[in-house]
Amino acid sequence: MSAWLLPDHIADVLPSEARHLEDLRRLLLEAARRYGYELVIPPLLEHLDSLLTGTGEALELQTFKLVDQLSGRTLGLRADTTPQVARIDAHLLNRQGVTRLCYCGPVLHTRAGGVHGSREPLQFGAEIYGHAGREADLEILELALEALRSAGLDALQVDLGDVRVVDAVLQGHGLPAAQVGAIHQALAAKDMATLQTLGAGLPASVRDALLVLPALWGGVEVLEQAAQRLPTSAALHAALDDLRWLHDRLQETEAPPQISFDLADLRGYAYYTGVRFSVLGGAGLRQEVARGGRYDAVGAVFGRQRPAAGFSLDVKQLVRLVPAAPLRAAIRAPWRHDDAALRATVAALRAQGETVVCVLPGHEHEVDEFACDRELVLHAGAWVVQPRAAAS
Repeated sequence: MSAWLLPDHIADVLPSEARHLEDLRRLLLEAARRYGYELVIPPLLEHLDSLLTGTGEALELQTFKLVDQLSGRTLGLRADTTPQVARIDAHLLNRQGVTRLCYCGPVLHTRAGGVHGSREPLQFGAEIYGHAGREADLEILELALEALRSAGLDALQVDLGDVRVVDAVLQGHGLPAAQVGAIHQALAAKDMATLQTLGAGLPASVRDALLVLPALWGGVEVLEQAAQRLPTSAALHAALDDLRWLHDRLQETEAPPQISFDLADLRGYAYYTGVRFSVLGGAGLRQEVARGGRYDAVGAVFGRQRPAAGFSLDVKQLVRLVPAAPLRAAIRAPWRHDDAALRATVAALRAQGETVVCVLPGHEHEVDEFACDRELVLHAGAWVVQPRAAAS
């Protein structure tokens, strides 16, 4: 095997894509800044117990592990940044009241998310801590939509759910965690046969509700159907009321997205505790481009459990869905090491923010990726910028 071959689903990012990635990264971070979110940069690796505690088996299976030769402890390469941001909020910032944080950096996965997926996504996300009300859920949803639109995705659909709906159906029955996890998986897969098996021995009302849940997907009418067909409880009504409120608020925005509901969809990491959402985009709204929700228990392991909501997305996925911005115009300049006036002019242009590409001797006819629409020419004893007559 050639030494230069990379592992499966790991790839170099070449200039055109790298430029597109960087453009999108800046747009996303700027959208977060406009909402008041502060940038943090957690480390790529840290102690495994800090990365994984409370996140569930799915994230553990996605995490690369190694031994620290300094301490002998097991380290992990992060597969998701949310637990790290929760640690920062709990231990390093330790602020009172609301804290808004955002991040953008690589994560590593042991397995790719699909045939063409990467095991090294570039994860952008935002988290809001300190507010238990649904206003924080709405803000994080609006920021997710704003960020995606700023990146160039206009047609978006929001799919809403709430883990409290299933919790309300199962509450009070003392089911072991393994059985609850299996029910969650069967609901997400809409596996009726497995649900019937898992529901055996439960009260008829609970068993029937589990079989009803996979059919509770569609428009806002699903919320009324859930209220009528699921066992009534204060927890259920609170979850349905929050979902309807979010629906109504999103409908009032200047560019309301399509909104759907799936009350059996429990995909995602185990730390979600309330409203969860997916944003679909791309051609035909077929791809999930962002995922988020409420995870109030994510900081508990760090000794400071705070209300929290957030979302994340893969910038590399966005590169495949939105066109790149036009190349930034540049200036072509000759190379003359003995011409002080030319060197001074080039330096001054670069200081003004211009891109100046100096053509090295013997490479005058090569094509590069910069859109050189102007050139430096010697005119009346001075170097001046003029439009290029035609690109060579």
